[in-house]
Parts: sequence; structure tokens; C-alpha cells
Amino acid sequence: MKNNPPYSYSSKGFRKFLLPLGVLLLTCIPALASGNENGDHSGNIINSVGLAILGATVVAFIGNKLKQPLLLSYIAAGILIGPRIGFGLIKDLSTIETISHFGLILLLFLIGLEIDVKKLRSSGKSLLIAGATQFPISVAIGLLFFMLIGYSNEGGNYDLLYLAACCGLSSTAIVVKLLYSKFELDTLAGRITLGVLVFQDLWAIILLGVQPNLASPDILQILMSFAKGGLLVGIAMLISKFILPKFFKSIAKIPELVLVSSLGWCFLVCGGAAFLNLSLEMGALIAGVAISTFPYNLDVIAKVVNIRDFFVTLFFVSLGMQIPNPMDNPQVLLMAAVTSLFLIVSRFLAIFPILHPLKNGNRVSLLTSINLAQISEFSLVIASLGVAAHHISPNTLSIIIFVFVITSVCSTYMIKYSDSLQKTISRTLLKLGIKDISGLTEKEQEEDDKQIALLGFHRTASSMVNELLDNENTDGAGGNLKDKIVVVDFNPEVRENLTNLGIKVVYGDISHMDTLHHAGIHHVKIVISTIPDHILVGTDNLKIVRHMKEICPHARKVVTAESPEAALKMYEEGADYVFIPRILAAKNLIETVNRIYKVHETDWDDFRNQEIASLKKRREVMQ
Repeated sequence: MKNNPPYSYSSKGFRKFLLPLGVLLLTCIPALASGNENGDHSGNIINSVGLAILGATVVAFIGNKLKQPLLLSYIAAGILIGPRIGFGLIKDLSTIETISHFGLILLLFLIGLEIDVKKLRSSGKSLLIAGATQFPISVAIGLLFFMLIGYSNEGGNYDLLYLAACCGLSSTAIVVKLLYSKFELDTLAGRITLGVLVFQDLWAIILLGVQPNLASPDILQILMSFAKGGLLVGIAMLISKFILPKFFKSIAKIPELVLVSSLGWCFLVCGGAAFLNLSLEMGALIAGVAISTFPYNLDVIAKVVNIRDFFVTLFFVSLGMQIPNPMDNPQVLLMAAVTSLFLIVSRFLAIFPILHPLKNGNRVSLLTSINLAQISEFSLVIASLGVAAHHISPNTLSIIIFVFVITSVCSTYMIKYSDSLQKTISRTLLKLGIKDISGLTEKEQEEDDKQIALLGFHRTASSMVNELLDNENTDGAGGNLKDKIVVVDFNPEVRENLTNLGIKVVYGDISHMDTLHHAGIHHVKIVISTIPDHILVGTDNLKIVRHMKEICPHARKVVTAESPEAALKMYEEGADYVFIPRILAAKNLIETVNRIYKVHETDWDDFRNQEIASLKKRREVMQ
């Protein structure tokens, strides 16, 4: 999001805030820390949670002022108050770990609520193939790498296998938290990423099924795990189809009861998962998906998200507490650094070669690889069980823990700056001869008679195309306007859908001048940008106006603004028309209010029914 904060940073203001904050710390921390020394177990839990939240607040505030990701601030807070590296303010980690586990469950429940099954299906074979192959390919590459640096599975020691398998799993908590904050869960790369993570959960079930009998894996036990998972999904879906709709309808007028009931449903399915020896996280995901189509899901999401953030904060603070002191074994830290570098590279080797040939383009293929370039918290569980079963040495567990920390830090920045990173890598790939999805050829550009250029394609543009298709708008010379349109966008799904509708699409990033130069829009009469600045990446509507003045100076430039002030700047820069969606919506709403006020109830019912019929007929490219 590009919204400016409502305050301006100054070192003086920062210091003025730190003084009372320091007083608060000096007052509260000793009291809370001393509370951990008494024998009252419930008091210990309260004091530990209080210290964790207070520490997270302070470090997150400082991190935010330094423009660092909150997730890293929470981990840093755990390091500072934990017993292994920091001040040892919290001695008993188990209390925080147990409570923080709720955060992971609620996070998965919310993911399930936001999963649009139809959109996951639309990702089609890309999601299925990437999900099914990523883990086996990553493990194969890992086995080769760790074998070359000296690891083996000889003598009942399975360090080689554990390292390869653990490096094949990515962190659901970290990825979803970061993509959610960037509003990228609903993008094609976000949906494929989420799909791969779901497949990884299935692979993790296989690992846990094999782990107890590693020397002689029990195939029957693995098949039973899949059967149990299928049974849980089936039961949850049946209940959500035949029982829950009536129940939720009966309590729909009581928002608090809707929230409590939703959480109750979540933990009911989690209990079913535990009963079947499946992970609670998978149960939460299934529970969310089962009621994701209910009309109450947005209300539930809005209320659960704050509860989730509280527990997720504790989750990452507890992870920071578990980080070993690197000075105890520098050789392990060095090995973890090498392994972390390998893991990041291996994600590109395991994902990009799968997604790129499926015509997802460099952008989606690279973004998915970047999103998954870290190790999973699930790997920590698997490795811990491996130490308990004497499959691996404690040093191997320490390596995996440090890899988790290193890749979590790296991945936070990689996802934050994923757009710039993928552009840099994409340019390198083009120089190496790896082509992107092709747009117009030079001959097509010369022969092209397109007169309207849509720069970027989002929901407003989708609705505009629907109007053109339904109303058969003409250009005044008898031709259909849709035949005069060229769209420039980097979404492969959009490209495929528009091509099927007979609309010309140039695959490319509108933030690149080179893309706009080669898109064949020099002679168009109208250039339109319908995407607001907070969604655009790498550019904004003001820059688009400036670029269009250079590329097609004679074209009329229509752009989008989010405020009157921004619109005036665009007019000053040379825009011919700037539309502000909220103002247009308000004008239309006033007309509707006047209609409601004036018309007879019978006439209004006719108008309402016409609107419903019109919505049902729409053929939107993007929902």
C-alpha cells in the first residue's frame, strides 16, 4: 500500500516517545519478571504472556520506526527476552509455545475462509503440477547437495534424508502473513503459492507417517493417513452443506454468536483432526474452506483477524526464544548459512522450470519461487522428533533451527521487495535466452489498428469489457469498440481469458517503459489506466501520464485517482480525464437514493429485479 502515514517521522518525536516508553519498561518488566519466580503456574502464564506482548510492542515500535518488517521485530523480541541468547526474562518456554499455537490454528482458519475454491480451480494444472512436484524435486536436489558436502544415511543415521526433506517444506505462517499484508493472496502467484503450501501439508503427513518406521516404511500407514484426511474433508463438507447453513441462518442477526460459533466450528474440526492423528493446522484449514462460501465469512474474518494477530505475535515471539546461541557452535552456524543459500536457490530450481513451461510467464514463476524460499516451522517439529528417535544428531537440529531463522529473515525482505527482485532476475533470464510469454510481434505492431489501450487489467477494466461485450458499443463507423482495444498486462490468466474473447493482449509490465514502447500503442487515440495507485506496483497513474506524453503524445489520457488532490496533480501533468471511483460511485448512489425516495414500491421492486437479473448475466473476466 502506498498510503502515507498520518504522521511524519522526526528524531525529536521519536525521542519524546521513547522516554515514557522507557519509564514504562523499567516499571513493568521487573514486576512481570519477578512474577515468574513464584510457584503459581497460572501466574507464570500471565506474566510470561505479558512479558512477551510488552517486549513485542517495544521492539515492533522501534522496528516500525526503522521501517523493518513486524515479523522480524517479533522474533527479535523473543530473542531478547528468551533464556538462550537474551536476558532470560522468561524461563519456561512451554507456556508461550502452547498459547502461541492458537495463532497458527487461527491463521490457517482464516486462510481457509479466504480461499476461493473456484479461483484455485482456475489456477488449474499450474497449481496441481507445481504442488505435486515441488517437494519431490526439492528433496532430490537436497539429497544430491548434502551428499556432495559429506552427509550420508549410513549406520542408522539419517541426517542426509532429514536435511533434504526439511529443506523441501516452506513456512505457511510466514508466507501467508507477508502475502496477506501485501494484499497478494488473491493474485495468481499468491494462489499458486497457497496451493503448493497445501500440497506440502500433505507431504508432511507422509513424512510423519514414515518417520516412526524409517528403516522399513509402513505403506499401509501412509495410505491410512490419506484416507483419514479424505474422511475429515468429506465429513466437514457434508456438515457445512446440510447442517451449518440452517444453524448460521438462525443466529445471523447476532454477530457475536456468529463469531463464537465459527470459532467453535474451527476447533471442532481441529478436534476431529487430532482424533484421526492429523495436524490441527490442517483441521483449521479444512474448517475455514468448509464455510468460506457462507455470506457471513467476511464478518467472521473481520472479527477473528484481531484475535489471530494477538496469538500470531506470541507464535513468532516464541520462535525467537527457541533460537540457540550461535556462539556455542560457530561451525553449525556456518553450515546453516550455506544450507540457507542452497534452500533459496533450490526453490527456483524446483518451481520455475515447472511453472514457466505451463505459460505462467517469468513474473508468476519467479514470484512463486520467491514466496516459498524459506524453511517451514513444520520442519522444526519433524527434526525435533528425529532427535528424540535418535535418527539425527542435535547439531543437525540446530542447523535446521538456524536455517529457519536465516531464511525467515531473508524471505521477509525478499517477499517485501519481490517485485523489484523478480524484475532483476527476469532481465537476467532474458539475457540468458529464457523468453517470457510473447506479446505482439513487430509485424503485428505495424499492422495493428488498435485505438484504445488499457494499461493494466483489474476489476474496473473487467467491468468495462463486460459493458462492451453486452452492449455491442460501436466506434461511430460501424465497428465494434472491443475490436479496437489492446490490453497491456502481466497476468497470464487475464491474457488467456481476454484472448478467448477476441481482445488483443500484450503480455508485459506497464511499469516498464520498454514494455510500453514495444506494446504497439504509439498510434492509439485513447490510453486508459483503471487501476488505483495502491494496487499498482512499480509505477503510479501520475507516472503513466508522463510516460504516455512521450510514447503517444497525441492520445487522450484517462487515468485513475484516489483523491481530488491527486486528480488535480494529474490534470496539471497533462491528463485529459481523471476519474475518482468513490466520487462516481457517490453520484450513482445519489441517483439511486432519489429513485428510492420518489418511486412507488411496486416500481422499485421491478427496478431491483432488473438489477439482480443484470448482475446474473454479467461475464466478468475478473470476479
